[in-house]
Amino acid sequence: MKEITIVGAGLAGCEAALQLAERGWKVNLYEMRPHKMTPAHHTGLPAELVCSNSLKSDLITTASGLLKAELRLLNCKLLDLAEKRRVPAGNALAIDRILFAEDMQQILESHPNIELIREEVKEIPEPPVIIATGPLTSDRMVQSLLTLLGEEQLYFFDAIAPIVSADSIDMDICYSKSRYDKGESDYLNCPFNKEEYLAFVEALRAGEKHEAHEFENQWFRDIGFQFYENCVPIEELASRDKDTLRYGVMRPVGLEDPRTDRRPWAAIQLRAENSERTAYNLVGCQTMLRYPEQKRIFRLIPGLENANFERFGSIHRNTYLNSPGILNKDLSLRKASGVYLAGQLSGVEGYIESITGGLLAALSVAGEYRLLPETTIIGQLQRHITTPMKNFQPMNANYGLLPPLEENIRDKKKKKQALSDRAIEHLQSSFE
Repeated sequence: MKEITIVGAGLAGCEAALQLAERGWKVNLYEMRPHKMTPAHHTGLPAELVCSNSLKSDLITTASGLLKAELRLLNCKLLDLAEKRRVPAGNALAIDRILFAEDMQQILESHPNIELIREEVKEIPEPPVIIATGPLTSDRMVQSLLTLLGEEQLYFFDAIAPIVSADSIDMDICYSKSRYDKGESDYLNCPFNKEEYLAFVEALRAGEKHEAHEFENQWFRDIGFQFYENCVPIEELASRDKDTLRYGVMRPVGLEDPRTDRRPWAAIQLRAENSERTAYNLVGCQTMLRYPEQKRIFRLIPGLENANFERFGSIHRNTYLNSPGILNKDLSLRKASGVYLAGQLSGVEGYIESITGGLLAALSVAGEYRLLPETTIIGQLQRHITTPMKNFQPMNANYGLLPPLEENIRDKKKKKQALSDRAIEHLQSSFE
């Protein structure tokens, strides 16, 4: 029986482990939690979702929906598990993150070809090995990689949104509605009038924030903040312009209050955190405000005046490597044969993208790797992390990655549908 070591039992590591175990490999899957925790994780469970419980839209006319469709064609394992733990979120695939992670642990521990080992790996193991330690890779492993690669490490900071208990939400103010009434009314909406919105923005701007040195070691002090655009803290967005939030995450379009039939000046949406709907995530409210400030400022949100916070928002270091400069096309290191990178450490950004990285690494180890069509999201993510470029930055699924259609389609929705149809057709053809 062939044997492999996988370091990191996050989304990428778990997907890779299941793919290889199904192919008859003996998998030694290492996870340092709970013996050594990260600044952002709350449990020692494998595949714990940290920042949000949403795996984004399932609609085929969205990039995230297309990526999921492509993954299903490749027999992705984690998507099936996510479907079993789905919670209401309109067209988005949101999950009960605790039940999902508990299910994953049970699957790993009961699989005859997988051994889940709770131990920190401080040096790169003997190949074949997949390094899937994620954006919160321990300093010892990062240093081991840098010693081998001789490359400067890259980094950015990520932010997490708060969670409030359902019984502390004022339902006389908040109302249930999905944007434009698409699908079930799975979101709660907190409506702002103009005065409430401006007061909220001003409070965000003036709120006291965490400093980097309070949660990072000496490697990352005095370096300033670099945020991935999709994870910019809400207070940072508020500081750009007074209307940034109202035209962004707090846009009220399609969210008319059914009790007044009027659109609010702005709105914050709350998404169910678990299947029982006992807790809600403040969508788009990732933050690096101090905890007392979070309680004070987020209670300015209409309907959350007496909010009980199950979890405050926080920030943490997200680590990734200059993959185009160090990876072969099959995601193996140029300087270490048989050592593969997977997940966010390799420069993909997002939950589904991380799962994609684990699947691709597993296919490479199993000798089944191929460069997928450039008209697919997966194919473009492959190219993004393995093609040399200046100023490499993490990438998530988006239609901008795809080459243009032969015909010019002006309608945006029809154009996205055509791009998705082409991607699925080309992906299916590549396996015939």
